[in-house]
Order: sequence, then C-alpha cells, then structure tokens
Amino acid sequence: MKILHTSDWHLGQSFMGKSREEEHQAFLTWLLELIEKEDISVLIVAGDIFDTGTPSNYALELYYNFLTKLSHSSCENIIITAGNHDSIATLKAPKQLLKALNIHLITSGDEDEEEIVPIYKQETLEGIVCAVPFLRDYVVRKSLDAQSMSDKENALTQGIKEHYNCVYKEALSVAGANDVPLIATGHLTTVGAKTSESEREIYIGGTLDMGSDFLSEKFDYVALGHLHSNQKVSFDHVRYSGSPIPLSFSEASSEKKVNIITFSGKTPSVREVSIPLYRSLLVLRGDTKSILEALNAVTDKESWIEVHVNDENPFYANQVIREKAEELELTLLAVKIDKSEQALCSEDFQVVSLDELTPLDLFEKRLEKEELQDEALRDELIKNFKNIVAEVQNS
Repeated sequence: MKILHTSDWHLGQSFMGKSREEEHQAFLTWLLELIEKEDISVLIVAGDIFDTGTPSNYALELYYNFLTKLSHSSCENIIITAGNHDSIATLKAPKQLLKALNIHLITSGDEDEEEIVPIYKQETLEGIVCAVPFLRDYVVRKSLDAQSMSDKENALTQGIKEHYNCVYKEALSVAGANDVPLIATGHLTTVGAKTSESEREIYIGGTLDMGSDFLSEKFDYVALGHLHSNQKVSFDHVRYSGSPIPLSFSEASSEKKVNIITFSGKTPSVREVSIPLYRSLLVLRGDTKSILEALNAVTDKESWIEVHVNDENPFYANQVIREKAEELELTLLAVKIDKSEQALCSEDFQVVSLDELTPLDLFEKRLEKEELQDEALRDELIKNFKNIVAEVQNS
C-alpha cells in the first residue's frame, strides 16, 4: 500500500488582490503526474481544499477537473476530509456522485458520516483509514454557561480525544483478525508543531492541548492538515504535509512538499517529495539604498515581492521603491515601514494633558514625528484635517 498525503490547497485564494489560479493549476497537474509515476494507491487530502466557504467558479472547476482525471488514474482510493476553511454544504453537494467514483468525502465527523475507510487490493484488506475531518465544536463539545474557560478548553480537548478513541475502536473492529496498518487523518494544531502567519485559530475560546503522542500510540501513520509547513511532530509517523504553495510572505522560504508513505507490514517509510515552485515570493529587508540594489538584482520577473524598509523618511522611501519596481517591471505587492522609534525618557519632554490639546494640536504633534521634508504636503494635510474636523463638528 502506497499513500500520498497532501493538504491545505486553499483553492481560490486571493493573495493581496492576486489570483493563485495558475499556481494551483500547475500543482494539480504535477500531482496527477506524480500519482501515476509513483503508482499511488491511496490519496489523502487532509482538509482546507478551498480557501473560503464560498469558493470561486474557477476554484470549483479546478477541483472537479482534478477529481475527474484522478478517477481514471491508477489511484483507486481517494479520501478527502474537510478543513476549517471548507464549507460542509459546498463539499457535500456532489457527495453521492463522488462516491460513485470511489472518492470518499468526510465533512464533519457527525454521527451520520462513515469515517472508517477500508483499503482493499483484489479483495484483500491492506489497511484502514480513520478519515477524521476538522471537528467543529458541536460535534465534540457542549459548553455550559456555568463552565469556566479552563473547563471549556478541557472539554474541547477531551471531546476530540474521545472522537479519535471511538474511530480507533471501530477500525479495530473492522480489521478483525487482520493485522493491517491503521492510518488517521486530522485537521488541527498539535502541541510542539511549527506555525506560520497564514494559519488562523480554529477553535474560538479554547486552546487545544493535543499532543502527538496521543495519536502516535494508536495509529501507524497520522496524516495531518491545517499547518502550512511540512513537518513531523515528535514522531516520524505523525506528520503535516503542509500547503502546496506559499500562502503568505511568512512562508516565502519554506520548501513545499507532499509525503509518500510506503508500508512494510505495519511499519511506514515516509518520503518527502518537493513540489516545483511556480512563483517565488520574495521578502526584501533593509534601508532604501539596499532595497533598491536588491530590486535591481531580481532576475525572476514573475516573483511577487514584499519590502520591509527602515528609513527616517518613509514617504520618500515608499515612493522611490515603488518607482524602481515599476521601472524594472517587477510585481511589488507591499511596502512596509520598519521605523524604530527612540525610547523617550521623562526628562525629554513636558507632560501635557489631552484635555489641554485640540484635535489640530494632536494632529500637528503627530506630523512632527514624521519629519516631513515637503512643506507643501504638510500644509495640504493640515488643511484637509481642518476640513474633516469641521464636517464632524457640524454633523
């Protein structure tokens, strides 16, 4: 049995106003080729197929076209579980049709869903997948008004653990006398895993205390989703595959991968396969001079760029950096000002109560901090501010 583990596609993501359609299309084309080349028998997608609950038409088209082509490939078992970004209703809409293509779709983990997926080869049981999706609060936890926050957090963790205990026992029952590998999926954050800026908290009002040891004791491989970095968590067989493309500039230097798992008996051998990078995300840091030099050195015109500049005149820095990027025909998505403020000591200034200051006084003091060189711009800002104040006072 040969499994390919991937997750967090986030089809339909709009990145600072830019579509990721070309990148996702390139990934899915590559993935189909890899599945055929490696003779993959089981594909696991561990959540966050789409970026939002209302995916765009092109995202849906990418998804359905991929599954249609995949159903004609050598991969006979396709298991897709929902993530926190996915809409249950959207994923479930074609569920019966997908089932006819031997595509197992698990959206909520509620009582009416079958999370146990036996894997057969020529009528011989090879393994069992406990396909657990992102578990929403209503599935695993009942919060009472009288509970403290600590009680609610404990209830959440215990509810998720109990859910895994139940599917584990069911998998043992299905396996019977067959000593086959048990594989689990999950869409959550485990203790000790590395996170990035592009992942959101998925349990409001509760901190999940889920250690990888709990999962490792029961299952021979755990295919996790939600975190965007490919990583193992304490144990070699408890892993995140990560997202196939960088979803934020915080992931710019992260190498994207999928995991291929081959079993010898119940022992997994995990191989990480690097995904070709379709478009680079570049983060440039420094003062204005060094940023301009770095822009001149960029050779890949398809890159998307974020700049962090440290300059005493941020308005000027922003202007010249953007002008240089335009001149070089580079795609500059953001310029962020990293301006370090000197610490102020009490003897350096006279304390003034806010009650003594008018709105215009405050605005002028704020302008002083910017040290504007352009007097005409300063006068225009003050004029516009006075107009705004007058409109507010007369409304």
